[in-house]
Amino acid sequence: MPEENVESLIKSQLGILHSEDILIEALRDLVRDEVKRYIRQKIEENPALKKEIKEAIGEFVAAKIKEVYALMKLTKCGAELGLAMVPKEMKEKLEKDLASLLEREVSNVIERI
Repeated sequence: MPEENVESLIKSQLGILHSEDILIEALRDLVRDEVKRYIRQKIEENPALKKEIKEAIGEFVAAKIKEVYALMKLTKCGAELGLAMVPKEMKEKLEKDLASLLEREVSNVIERI
């Protein structure tokens, strides 16, 4: 009987903690929103900075695209190396399967871009 009282007390305290977590999370979101609003305001007040940020974001996106392209090339090289090590009797089937897989994956990447 006393164990049940202790258990229910612990459970009720844990429920309160979850409510506090929700409150803290909501407050963090409010602070985050206010910081975003302040940053946007400062950017709007400075057209040169706004332009520079847009250019930097463009360069960043271009760099990420170049990174993905380099990874695709490395993957292709790895596949070619793997195929070079495969016995001839298996090579043709693997080449077809790999080409199909790469075509599908490249299509997925292009769709995301």
